[in-house]
This record gives sequence, structure tokens and C-alpha cells, in this order.
Amino acid sequence: MIKIKVSYDSCYHDVIVPAESTFGNLKKILCERTGLHPNVQRLLFQGKEKDENECLHIAGVKDMSKVILMEDPASKELKKIQVNSVSCEAIARVRVEVDKLSHKVVAIEEAVKRGTRVEDREFVVLTELFMIQLLTLDSIEAEGEARTQRRKEVHRIQSFVDMLDNFKARNSKLASNCSIGTNTMVTTKWEKFDSGIGSLNAPNQLHQSTKITQEWEVFD
Repeated sequence: MIKIKVSYDSCYHDVIVPAESTFGNLKKILCERTGLHPNVQRLLFQGKEKDENECLHIAGVKDMSKVILMEDPASKELKKIQVNSVSCEAIARVRVEVDKLSHKVVAIEEAVKRGTRVEDREFVVLTELFMIQLLTLDSIEAEGEARTQRRKEVHRIQSFVDMLDNFKARNSKLASNCSIGTNTMVTTKWEKFDSGIGSLNAPNQLHQSTKITQEWEVFD
């Protein structure tokens, strides 16, 4: 038995194997350690890539020898493409939810323009629903085109929340100028969105974890 020091991604893995093992056997062990499939592994010993059928002891690998593990560049690129595809799909789902919420913003805008008072909780709930989508976007890993799409959707959500803040201020002035007894009140029957929020009561977890202000988080 020999102990081999395998270097991969700035880390060392000590692997104990029979000296008669092949580099292919070593790849299988490293798959369990690193999660890197044997087919995308490249093993280098003394500066040369080794064939998986070559035996360790014939190649000159001895106790405490150092072997370098690398991931095939084509595999890395494929992973990026797959991650971006998943990210774009996740961003698209957020976009659908934001589209639904935008209709509520339009309804509030029309009410305020007509001089119809809107209940304050309408602004609170709608803003927090937008913030949920913002947090969802923040959790999506994105590169390249997916990152661009995410940034656009973040800006879109920000613009809607800014609009709500403006409408809320105008609504407050309207309320102060009108008698509550004669002023018409607008409330919205909220539909259940895919985020799972379907009531007029704002989600408790947002009150605990997110403070809604004009100071937006910075997204890449």
C-alpha cells in the first residue's frame, strides 16, 4: 500500500491504494472524495497526463508521491452552460410573478389618480411581495446572460417599489384632505402567487429579515 498526495482545487487529498492500482482506480476513489466524475478527470504525474489503464508503480508513483488532479476544460464550460440554463429558467419564473404583481400596481395607480383612497395595507403587502421576488433573484446563481437578465429584473422590481412609495405618499395626502366617512376606500382581493403568499397579512419572516427602505442591495 502507498499513500499518494493528490492536489485538486487548492486542496490536498491523501489517498492510500495498492501500488499495483491503475490511474483509473485512483480516479474512482477521487470521484468519491471530490464529486468529480472519472470521465472528466485528468491526472498528471511529473508534468505528464497519465492514461487511466497505466499502473501507478510502473509510472513511478511511490509512497508520498504527488499527483495533480484537474477537471477537463470542456466539462467546466458545459457546467457553466447548464447552470446558466437553470438560472434563466428561475429568473423567468420570477418575471412571471412580477408581471402578476405589476397589474396590482396599475390598479393602485388608477385609483390614486381618480382621487380614490387606497388602504395602507395594500401598499405594505404589495411591497413585501415584490421584496420576496427580489430575495429570490438574489439566491439565483447567475453568469453571463443569466446575470444580465437578473440585473434587469432587479431594476424592474426596484422601479415598481419606487412607484408604490410615490403612490403611497399621494394617497396619504388624499386621506388627509378627505373625510373618512365620505371617502371611498379601495382594497384588493389578493390572488395566491407561486411564492405562496396569498393573504393580505404580510409574511412574518420578511419583517424579521428584510427592512424595506430606499437603500437597495447591490446585485452583480
